[in-house]
Amino acid sequence: MNRMPVADALAQVLQAPIRFHAYDGSTAGPADAAITAEVKSSKALAYMVSAPGELGLARAYVSGELDISGADHYTLLRTFAKQKIGDLTWAQRVSVLRSLGPEVLQWVEPPPQEVGAKRYLSGLRAHSKNRDAAAISHHYDVSNTFYEWVLGPSMAYTCAVFPTEDATLEQAQEEKFDLVCRKLGLEPGMRLLDVGCGWGGMAVHAARNYGVDVIAVTLSRQQAEWGQKSVAEAGLSDHVDIRFQDYRDVPEGGFDRISSIGLTEHIGIAQLPSYAHRLASKLKPQGRLLNHCITRPDDHSAPISPRGFIARYVFPDGELPGVGKLVREFQRAGLEVQHEENLRVHYAKTLTAWCDNLDAHWDEALREVGQGTARVWATYLAGSRIGFERNEIQLHQLLLTRTTDGVSGMPLRPTWGS
Repeated sequence: MNRMPVADALAQVLQAPIRFHAYDGSTAGPADAAITAEVKSSKALAYMVSAPGELGLARAYVSGELDISGADHYTLLRTFAKQKIGDLTWAQRVSVLRSLGPEVLQWVEPPPQEVGAKRYLSGLRAHSKNRDAAAISHHYDVSNTFYEWVLGPSMAYTCAVFPTEDATLEQAQEEKFDLVCRKLGLEPGMRLLDVGCGWGGMAVHAARNYGVDVIAVTLSRQQAEWGQKSVAEAGLSDHVDIRFQDYRDVPEGGFDRISSIGLTEHIGIAQLPSYAHRLASKLKPQGRLLNHCITRPDDHSAPISPRGFIARYVFPDGELPGVGKLVREFQRAGLEVQHEENLRVHYAKTLTAWCDNLDAHWDEALREVGQGTARVWATYLAGSRIGFERNEIQLHQLLLTRTTDGVSGMPLRPTWGS
């Protein structure tokens, strides 16, 4: 059988307005296409064949065996997302594979940035403390310098709240922290527990602007060290205690308020009941909890695939509940829902800013973390932006109280404004 030119095969399989250049010298696709894809070796094809869909393409791109140029990552992903990638019958697939030769069917080791597939075998999703620590380290212990470039001076790696359409990312992150503080009704002298504290932005904001004492915990050692330094520089060491610690190991209790901003995604759906009960048990009567979490649009939409790109490269063991599931578990833990808000559109804007920041520091990022990791992050941020824009994922803030004898401690009407 005569072999099909590689570029022609890719044009058939990917069906996108892209100009293909392949290692066998072949070209295909519209000559005037804005986007160009260069397939450098048969390894790229082997990646795509061994893991069809987004994972195979990601492996080829992250490994450097596939280069794509002509647009930013967001535009590239939107272009691919609009196509029915690989929408061929099995007979057509077999025909293409036969025509390309046996080398494309050879096993190729995944790029080193990928978490091993063995992680997803049955019974290994128990979210033990050691396993959770490893998962968090995989994502967050990349490089504080890299995060500074992507996130900006706030070092806030959660959805911002844009008070106006033209607000800057820094203004929006400041508003997010302040909105959480206002919803919690923080007052001087209160004790706040901040779980999943990141680099300490919420803890510093609350102590500096509301006079509270904060215990803040993270499973990322790099985050804790950066946050501790930030607290000391702000002169808040007497009021903010940032710890490298699992939230399950915090011995103190009787907190007036608890904030959980971006932790719930790492908990695991099966662990939500114990998570909700543990946080509820840490609250004083009439205490408040603010839970800020990425969610699925509903409990019936498809969960994150444990074998897909996000799970293997970005958030090992990450799971997104629907907001209804969150509400049920907090209610079962004895908390009363006082307010709920969907910030989906704000997260799309936040991700737009992060994508722009990474593009602006692209050459520096390549030197700091290497091509593979930089490409993982560019793909992940752009793909997440598309997901929020399309309402495939959402961001919800839940405000809850430990209502006691019918008394919640809440005012008659919200006092935190818009």
